[in-house]
Amino acid sequence: MKLTLWRQLVWAPLLLLVLSLPLTLVACAADRGAQPLGCAAGTSPCLSGTAVVALDTSRGRVLLRLDGNNAPLTAGNFVDLVRRGVYNGTVFHRVVREPVPFVVQGGDPASANPKVPASQYGSGNFIDPSTGEARLIPLELKRQQDREPRYGQELTTPVITKELALSHQRGSLAMARTQDPNSASAQFYIALEALPELDGRYAVFGQVIEGMEVVDAIRQGDKLVKASLVEGGKLVKGQP
Repeated sequence: MKLTLWRQLVWAPLLLLVLSLPLTLVACAADRGAQPLGCAAGTSPCLSGTAVVALDTSRGRVLLRLDGNNAPLTAGNFVDLVRRGVYNGTVFHRVVREPVPFVVQGGDPASANPKVPASQYGSGNFIDPSTGEARLIPLELKRQQDREPRYGQELTTPVITKELALSHQRGSLAMARTQDPNSASAQFYIALEALPELDGRYAVFGQVIEGMEVVDAIRQGDKLVKASLVEGGKLVKGQP
């Protein structure tokens, strides 16, 4: 059986679980369903334009370009967390390379706390100090022909996934979440190769522009020493 077909029939469902199972669901989808979603809701900052973020890891530096034009809410959330220092000292708690290259995942705020055992990495969210609650953002997907992204719903029809403005290519940056589409918080992943099986299910919001060889070298347990804003990063409340 060809590898691509095998991935679709056997491996792809397992890949989806890799990103979703370790996170702790802290808000029910039904509870959030009545709330407005997206930048217009003004519940979290959105990125206007683009931004470049540097990840200084224990293996070297990675540069990411964030796309606020096609994923303003998701990219804005990431920039805000970078500015707050949330990612500093966190651990890349999941690296999947076998049987085929998949993702490097990190960004769990709990992993920066030396008192938290490694067995609990992957269960944390960003706790907003202004509310004392976890900040959760909805799934954000934009088709090329749409003026604005769509929120809170997977788009898995093959015809539609081919029209997505941002897809899972090698080096793509996206948000991890639970089975609830509206449960992304701080954890992110970088695709080690093209992963079309994740398109329309997880929100891509950026791309590695330098240091992919560093991403390839990262092993489970390595640290994200510091994340910093290098360029751009204008955050706005409401629609950019």
